[in-house]
Amino acid sequence: MTRIRIQFPMSRTELLPFDPQAEFSVVERRLPHWSQAGAVAFITWRTWDSMPRVVVDRWIAERENWLRDHGIDPESDWKPLIDRLPPEQQRELQRIMAERWDQELDHCHGRCVLRDPQAARIVGESLRHFDGDRYSMSDFVVMPNHVHVLASFCDHDGMLKQCDSWKHYTAVRLNKLVGRRGRFWEVDAFDRLVRDADEFEHYRRYIADNPRRARLRPEEYLHYARG
Repeated sequence: MTRIRIQFPMSRTELLPFDPQAEFSVVERRLPHWSQAGAVAFITWRTWDSMPRVVVDRWIAERENWLRDHGIDPESDWKPLIDRLPPEQQRELQRIMAERWDQELDHCHGRCVLRDPQAARIVGESLRHFDGDRYSMSDFVVMPNHVHVLASFCDHDGMLKQCDSWKHYTAVRLNKLVGRRGRFWEVDAFDRLVRDADEFEHYRRYIADNPRRARLRPEEYLHYARG
């Protein structure tokens, strides 16, 4: 398999798409997380109050029904089986899993602390702090109740470790900012290893367009795109 190298303008940093023939790891938490050294990942995490329980239950049931209809056991490690399906079926599931979920996030449920520019800057500064050292950051957007990130990590466990670090550090500072204690972020995050250059560009556009889709004013979000 020939790997497509994604070269950023004005930069020497190269980010690679997922290679199913190369070594990768799967970590089981509440969700299965795939990781591969150097591969670009699209990651989303959200505030703990951003998704009503009834919406989550409906989304999970829809995903599980789709998997069963396509001969996949939803209780199994189903992610590697998805890559064996025809591309149109993969895209259909992607719409169910990501687009509909993100549509609910864009309804801005919950307290939406990150709508405050000061709160958004705390997250943005954290995301860029170790760029070029622990990871290579491509794009991110801080929305009122969630964050989308497009980045690659140096080793197999780098993604989960760094996400935990981002969430822990920012939770402490954000809770202090709003004068509260306890849980700030939802425990787990959604992530997908980018398969090719077209998908990489799709996620860049998705991140850039997210504030417009949610009808946010410029001061209600923070967008970063590598030049």
